[in-house]
Amino acid sequence: MAAAESRAARIAELVRVLRVEPGSEVVLSRDFDPGYKADLIRKRDGDELLRAGIAMLADYQARLAAQNTHGVLVCLQSLDAGGKDGTIRHVMSGVNPQGVGVRGFKVPSSEELDHDYLWRYAKELPGRGDIGIFNRSHYEEVLVVRVHPELLDRQHLPPAAKAGDIWERRYREINDWERYLSENGFRVVKMFLNLSKEEQRTRFLRRIDRPDKNWKFSAADARERRYWDDYQSAFSEMLSATSTPWAPWYVLPADRKWFTRICAAAVLVHTLIDLDPQYPDVGATAHRDLAKVKRALEKEAPAGRPADPYAAGVKKRARREAKS
Repeated sequence: MAAAESRAARIAELVRVLRVEPGSEVVLSRDFDPGYKADLIRKRDGDELLRAGIAMLADYQARLAAQNTHGVLVCLQSLDAGGKDGTIRHVMSGVNPQGVGVRGFKVPSSEELDHDYLWRYAKELPGRGDIGIFNRSHYEEVLVVRVHPELLDRQHLPPAAKAGDIWERRYREINDWERYLSENGFRVVKMFLNLSKEEQRTRFLRRIDRPDKNWKFSAADARERRYWDDYQSAFSEMLSATSTPWAPWYVLPADRKWFTRICAAAVLVHTLIDLDPQYPDVGATAHRDLAKVKRALEKEAPAGRPADPYAAGVKKRARREAKS
């Protein structure tokens, strides 16, 4: 118990540094360092912490699925080459794939453009007991659409919907939608992978230089670099306007992929610790039935075998740990 509480406290401290305080005004370049790595000096120093985080995540995800009360929506945002795919692959490596769904959002289809801008995201939400991951999310509607306002023309909006400050209005609508989800048992976890311009340049070159990475690179990615400052401003405003008590943002330093993954695991585990899902109690009648079946199975044990191999193994491990 003490070890678990110590891990939880360490995770909470790491997460606290990454959290965007609701109501604060964020200037990304001033407030968050893409190269930050806490008190971890070398990559191998964090390996054990990541393994522990993945193990805790697997345990809590099993409880989340069994309880079937809450759902968790994870929103990942970053610029190109920010490390979203690798973060998903590494952090979710220990969980049951039946309880996790990943959805990426690219250019909207004609059908999606015929609906309100949140429609395509709403229909991909996770169910109770599940973790859903949006690789890019509804925040594209106040990021890429803001940097490229000509994209608004494709959304067939009536004039009134484009009047005034459309971005302030969308911030409010998104906050209200996320509050609605939260109040209905769906926790919204938002992580922005904060990459430096130089690290993005390095990763782009790696994708060009390595034939096995060529498929991941597009000339459009390089063209978007010309809008770097515009994106930084859009990110800063988004973080300021939409980090709320019910759905705060976490800014993960992304220049070191191994540390990004530790941070992502910590944020997810911290969220599940807070939800504290529990395995359901099957009730007194079921417990009596289980005890009856247990006695019958124990009587079937072959000669020389323990009546209950699992219980015997648990006792053996407990004795071994007590001696060590």
